[in-house]
Amino acid sequence: EVQLVESGGGSVQAGGSLRLSCAASGFSFDDYAIGWFRQAPGKEREGISCIRIRDGSTYHADSVKGRFTISSDNAKKTVYLQMNNLKPEDTAVYSCAGKYGYYCSDALFLYDYWGQGTQVTVSS
Repeated sequence: EVQLVESGGGSVQAGGSLRLSCAASGFSFDDYAIGWFRQAPGKEREGISCIRIRDGSTYHADSVKGRFTISSDNAKKTVYLQMNNLKPEDTAVYSCAGKYGYYCSDALFLYDYWGQGTQVTVSS
């Protein structure tokens, strides 16, 4: 059974940090790119970070560049999103997703598997 399970969400004050985890199982992890997406109330889901598992190449959207860092522990089949200097506008449900093939994309339809999401709330 394919699973992507997020954890690590919560409530923090502006300027704080959180680390999200995405634990993968049931598919060939090395052949995938794993992306983090977020959806704020009333807004469309947006891609914010992605990592190519095979070579560790990463991508971050301009909105989070310099504050968020994506990484992976291939032995644990887990992808992390370290979020620093959080802002109220980062409040959203964060989800990870797996895309077959080595290249990252922010096109939602290219992703095969999705986690259930975890809530991140940043207060001012």
